[in-house]
Parts: sequence; structure tokens; C-alpha cells
Amino acid sequence: MEIKLWILLFFLQSHEWSCGTGVFFTKHPTNQTVSQGNAARLGCAVQALGDNDIVWMKDGEKLYSTDQMFINLGEHHWETFHSVKSVQQQDAGQYWCEVEFDGETFSSERAWITVEGVPHFVQEPADVATFPGVPFNLTCAAVGPPEPVEVLWWIGGRPAGNAEPSPSVLHVTGVNSSVKFYCEAKNLRGISVSRTGTVHIKVLPSAPVELRVLEMEDNNVTLSWKPGVTGHSDLSSCKIQVRQSAGRLRARQQEVQQEVQVPPHRLQLSALYSHRNYSFRVSCSNEVGESPPSTWLSFLTPQSVPSAAPRNLTFDLSDKGLTLRWAGLQEEELQGKLLAYKLQWILGGEVQEPLLFKETSALLSGGGRFFNASFQVSACTVVGCGPWSRAVLVLPAAVKVSVQRSHMWVGLLLGLLVATVTGLLLTALARRREKETQFGSVFESRSPESSVSFRAARSFNRTCTDLPESTLDSLCINDDLKNKLQDVLIPERQLTLGHMLGKGEFGSVREAYLKTDDSSVQRVAVKVLKSDITSSGDIEQCLKEAAYMKDFHHPNVIQLIGVSLHRRVSQRLPVPMVVLPFMKHGDLHTFLLLSRLGEQPFDLPLQTLVQFMLDISRGMEYLSSRSIIHRDLAARNCMLDENMSVCVADFGLSKKIYSGDYYRQGSVSKLPVKWIALESLADNVYTTHSDVWAFGVTMWEIMTRGQTPYPGVENSEIYEYLIKGERLKKPADCREDIYELMHSCWSPVPKCRPSFQHLVVQLEALWLSLSPAPPLKEPLLYVNLEGEEGGPGRGGAAGVGWAVPWQRRAEDEETDWLMVGSGAALAIGGDYRLECDV
Repeated sequence: MEIKLWILLFFLQSHEWSCGTGVFFTKHPTNQTVSQGNAARLGCAVQALGDNDIVWMKDGEKLYSTDQMFINLGEHHWETFHSVKSVQQQDAGQYWCEVEFDGETFSSERAWITVEGVPHFVQEPADVATFPGVPFNLTCAAVGPPEPVEVLWWIGGRPAGNAEPSPSVLHVTGVNSSVKFYCEAKNLRGISVSRTGTVHIKVLPSAPVELRVLEMEDNNVTLSWKPGVTGHSDLSSCKIQVRQSAGRLRARQQEVQQEVQVPPHRLQLSALYSHRNYSFRVSCSNEVGESPPSTWLSFLTPQSVPSAAPRNLTFDLSDKGLTLRWAGLQEEELQGKLLAYKLQWILGGEVQEPLLFKETSALLSGGGRFFNASFQVSACTVVGCGPWSRAVLVLPAAVKVSVQRSHMWVGLLLGLLVATVTGLLLTALARRREKETQFGSVFESRSPESSVSFRAARSFNRTCTDLPESTLDSLCINDDLKNKLQDVLIPERQLTLGHMLGKGEFGSVREAYLKTDDSSVQRVAVKVLKSDITSSGDIEQCLKEAAYMKDFHHPNVIQLIGVSLHRRVSQRLPVPMVVLPFMKHGDLHTFLLLSRLGEQPFDLPLQTLVQFMLDISRGMEYLSSRSIIHRDLAARNCMLDENMSVCVADFGLSKKIYSGDYYRQGSVSKLPVKWIALESLADNVYTTHSDVWAFGVTMWEIMTRGQTPYPGVENSEIYEYLIKGERLKKPADCREDIYELMHSCWSPVPKCRPSFQHLVVQLEALWLSLSPAPPLKEPLLYVNLEGEEGGPGRGGAAGVGWAVPWQRRAEDEETDWLMVGSGAALAIGGDYRLECDV
């Protein structure tokens, strides 16, 4: 009989494997009912083609048990057991075993372990918070097996009523003080006791704790606190009292309060005064009432720049010197700890070195040197200086009385002075001088183009010794920059500065004459850093532009002539001067405006306009081949020489790419938003592709004869305008092929824009296709020549705004520029045309 069973088993296994399963369960787990605390054991046997693992499962989860064992019943035949030494209620559930074979899972039959024992709780009574005498309910539920289960309540150590079937709800009519309670569950196996709960009587919360100042930025402060004991009732709100401590000018403290919903337990206070002592405390409320207030926490708000200018600035001029007095600021106006009063004075239109004073008065020796000087004073804290006071003009007492008595005499004297100066100038211009002066020998030729030659003579002052010649070592710049500029350093004595061509925030540009080694004289333009900038870092940034231009050798890129250093009396650092070619016809933007809006408008043929574009593209192709990103390409930064050739200029914002093909703008700089590429506005990333975008805008400027791009679109709206797919519209009278070329420069995908090499090829073909341009009208020969000083015809050096802007108002400058940082843009002011730093 046993042999027949084994043959049948073998036949069934062979039949199972022949169907392709490869797994056969020879034993399955069976249902078991076990008393709590006793042992339980489940068995499972599997025969398979391989030595596969047998895994036990409980209620769908894999069991990890150290009590599991395996017994080898034969080849590829294993039996396993799952044992529990002391069964508890958590061991009750459904069990089976599984085997994985050939990517499939095979399961045995399922069996239950039922645990009999004392009841176990499925719902224990929870704590209760209530008012005195208010009724409430308590709930308790327990289950077997075995069933049934009865529940008995205990309150304050005494049973409450009789036992009743589970689940049980106990109704309590109310208590007047805190009390403990629990429930008992009973069945045939024994008794179980629930957790002990508490009936709490609701009371007032305690005072908040851990008051802190989380954050303090400008005049905004974020306060936080933690609640104390809540009084067994959720907090609904907190009241914050804030007071400003009494100062010298305040007789009593000022106090305000504000109520906020909680959580969160924090409050942001805004529009606080700068540099003031404040204190705050907090009290919180629940449904019973308000807690006592916390202790006061004091804090000091950050300092700010003064909000007002010193008043009543007066002066007293005597033989001993000049005495200036002014009224100090009140505490509310100062907004910080006073560092000093900054005294600024202007003499002859030039801003002099500012002076600092701790007191509200200043005594300056040598009163005569301040005649006709105007003074202003400003209060300064560690954050910065406040607004300037009204300017006061220093005049001797006799002159002031005379002015008060009769303005007619002053007008008459000024008229005589102007007439005398005009006569002297006319006499000087009429005479042909060929004589020696203390400044050299000056000659004037009869040729149409004026030429000047001279032998420089060193000026002197009987009261001062000559200043030593400055060197690059005195600038405290890095060695690489110093070595790069050493061979282009020009002694100051070889330069003779002329009238001013342009002036801005960081310096000025002047016409000058340079005496070369062969005694010839060259007309140049000189960029001079502002005299009150004393930082070697500022000087180094401005000289970097000169270092870029030193290596440029291309007819359409401005070239550096040299660098000179102007030594100043009683100053540690000399003033750097960058010497550049004199551009006879000024910047391209001014030239285009004059052709359309000048007093004598003139025609610019299309071939001439295309020639301008071709010159710029050739210059930019050269720069891109040298891995230079310009970052500020625009018509205003392109200069016209005497042959009407365009040179790309102003490399104050340029960057050399040393690795990769892009430059990321790290700090905030003043940049022209309407010329910046879409990706540069978004991420501050600049590449040659972003220069191509700016070239497309420059082409649009040329075709419109100097119009402002995106008319009617504010600077703050440019990014949203471009991201929607909008672009500059086709100018009137612009050929379709020219517009298509400039429009290709504005592709939203940078690598889809044409290269400068491609643009040069396209523009050369376009220029050759045009008929020869007719002769320019006569007025064009006199545009931007040597006009009157300050007039629109003034030539200039290469650079942004080093030529005088044509009829440009200062208030218009603010509307053309934005300060671009990490994804945000804020309107700024100031003169961008003389921005030296990067």
C-alpha cells in the first residue's frame, strides 16, 4: 500500500511538472485555535525542481521569524514550520506559505490561528477636558475570543453601575474637580484592564514662553513664542503688546497691541522706526479666558541712512579761515548711530574731496581759497549718508552786502567781465602766435585741417614742489594687470588736456594732445577717473577695459593708445587716464539722431546704413573669435572715425571667456535691458549668442535712425513682452530681407541665431547688391566736427557716452536702464554712460 501511495505521489508530481509549473505543495497549513500563552505550530512542504526558498506570509505581509525551521524530505523536497512559543492576541490571523519559481509565485492553502484568552481592547477610554458640572460620555470596547465580553466602569476608585456587554458608553452627569477613570473587560478566560484616563477641568492658560526675534530685515521684524500650559483647552488667539522705549525726546513710552489667530505662534511687524529700542510681550486665550502676559523681550531695530538733511547751514569767512555751522538731526531723523557729518564742496564746477566732521561745525583754514565755493552737508551712519542740505555759496561779507543792496551792479560787473573775456578770446583767435610760452611753443598751419605741435614745458608753483612721476606700482593693482599695461604707460608730461567732452558718475572724457617720441603731436581723447574715487579696486576695474583694448588690432574695433597716471597732491593713489583715438564724428547713435532730428537733417542712403551694420558685424566677428563677450553692444557704443568707418567701442562690461562658451553675471550691474537677450534677462547668462541678439537691436536702431527700441514698452515689462514671443516691429521703409536678418538674431533658442561670421557674409552680399550710394549732402561734412564746447557736434573717445549725448535729459537716463540681478529687475537712476565697473 505504501509503495502504491508513493507511486501515486510520483505520478501527480510528474503530472504537475509536466504542465510546466515545477512546484508541488505536499503539505498545507491547517486552522488552529490556541489559548493565549500557549504554543502554536504551522507546517508547509514543497517539492520543486530547484532548491527554492519557502516564505511564510501573515495577513498579506512577509514574516521574519527566527523560529522558522526547514527539514529536507528528499531531493528538491523541503518542509518548513512556523512556530509561536507563546501566542498573544496580535498573533491571530491568516497564514500561508509562498514559493517563487521561474518568475512566478506559488501559494499554499491558507489557514487561521484563532487566539482564545482574556479580552483585548479595541477602544480604550480617552481623556476628557470639560467645565465643572457639565455632562460628558466615556466609551470602552473589548473583544474575545471567547465571547461574550462584559465591561465594568471605575471612576475615582469606585465602580460606576453594573457590568454591561461590550461596547459600553458611560454617561457622566458632571464633575467639579479632576478625577481618574478606567474600564474592566471580562470573559471566560479572565479580566483585562484599560488605560487610566483623566477628566480635566478647563482653566486659564499659562503665560507664553521662549519669546524670540526670528528675523530682522530693514524695518520689518518677525517675532515668535511658544504657548505655555494650555489649560486643557485649545488656544484660539494671542495678543501681542509692542512698545517703543522712551528716548531723550519722548516723555513716555508708546505702546500698541495686535491680536493674531494661532497657530502659528508668530507675528511680523512692519514699518518700525530704524535704530529704535522696542519691547514686546504676549498673552494667549482659550475658551476660558486670557492668560497672564509673558515677560517683556527687548530688541533694537537695524540702523538706516538718515531721513533728513542737516538744517541751518551757515558760514563765517574771516582771515583765519572758514567756519561752517549747522543744526544736528533729531533722533527720529538720524535713524542710526551718527558716524560723522560729510561736508561736500564744489569749486569752479568741480566736486572736491569731501570732508568728515564729528561735530556740527567745521573750521577750515585758508578762507580765501573757498571764495565762490558752494557747500553742502549730510549726516552719515554705518549704513550710509542721508540727503544733502541746501547748498550755501561762500562770499565775503562785503560782497554779500553789495548783492543785497543792488543786483544791478552785479549784473553790470558780470556783463563787463563777459565782454572782456570775449574780446580777449577773439583777439587770441585772430592772432597767429608763434612765440615761446611757459607751456611750450604753439603753431597753427594754413591747411584746412588744423594741426597743433608744441614743445611741452613743465608748469610750476612757487609754493609747491613738483610731484614725482607716478608708476603702476603706486596703484596697488594685481601683477598680471600691471605687467600687461607696463609697455603702454605714457608719462603725464606728454599729455596736454583740453576741454571736456563728457562727464558722468565715475569720471569724464577730455580732448587732449599727445606728444610722441618724435616730437609730433596726436589729437586723442582721454578717459579720466573721477578724482574722489580713492579705492584701488575701483581703479583696477577701470583699467581692465584698457587691458582688453591693448590686444585689439582690427579696423572696426577701437584700439588703446596708452595709459597715463595723474599724480594728486596729498593723495595716496594717482588718477588713471586711458588714452584713446579721437573719433571725429562721435558715437553712431548721436550721428543717426542728427541725420533725422538735427538743425540741418541729411539723408543717409541705405547702402551707407548697411555699411554701418557691416562694420559692426566685422568688429564683433573679430571679438568673438578672440573669445570676448561685449555684453553692451548698441549704437551708442559704436564710434565713427574721420573716414565714416564704425568702430566697436566701450569694453567696460566685456568679459574674456576662459572656459566653456558662456559667462554668468554674478553681481548686480547696470545693464541696458532693451538690448539684453531673453536668456540673459532670465538667468544672467551671457554668450556670443546674446551679443548677436544685441546686434539685431543695433541693426533696428540704424534702420530707424536712432529711435529707442520697443517704443511704448516699459523696461519692467520687457521680459514678459519677449517671453510671449513679441519682437521689435519692422521699421518703416525697411526691406524685408534686412528685417528677416535682424529678426533671426532674436530667436528664443540662442544656438539658432546666426553667427557673426554668417552675418558678415550676409551683409557683404546685401551691400554689393545695392546701387552705389549718391554723394552725401554738404551738411554731412560738418557733422560732429569741432563745434562749440558742449554742442551736439562734439567728437569723442570710443566708449559708452564718452561723446556728448545729443539733447538727452538726465531724467530720461533713468527710464532706459534696469538693474538686472538673480531673476529680478529694479529701476535705478544715475548716469550709465560713465559706468566704469563691471
